Amino acid sequence: MYEATVETPRRATESAEKARRAVLNLFPEARLEEGDSLTGPAGSLDRFAELLQKQRIRDSAREVLLGAVRGRHLVFHLNKQAAFAGRVSFSAHAPLGDIRVTVVSDDLRGLIEELAPTTVRRGR
Repeated sequence: MYEATVETPRRATESAEKARRAVLNLFPEARLEEGDSLTGPAGSLDRFAELLQKQRIRDSAREVLLGAVRGRHLVFHLNKQAAFAGRVSFSAHAPLGDIRVTVVSDDLRGLIEELAPTTVRRGR
């Protein structure tokens, strides 16, 4: 069981609809409220996990996610431009602002295992 929220700043020169589309491409169930930023519950992380598999980046994603665990909180940033194109790209400090994802759970390691199971086979 987890609770995930997403937030992204919306620059004055940026289309609100494009910022919304970027988030919804990765988190289609997100319920976003608009202000100086778009923010709200992310809903399911299923599409995010599906994209990690489709892009063949589960091992890299797993490393990033495990490194972002702080107690019961997992906080990571995604590139908004890549998200607009329907791609996952971990990021920090992009010009248009990142999509910040915060997940709270008592079992973050189990959740990460579901989102990005290891694909590397270790020695025999």
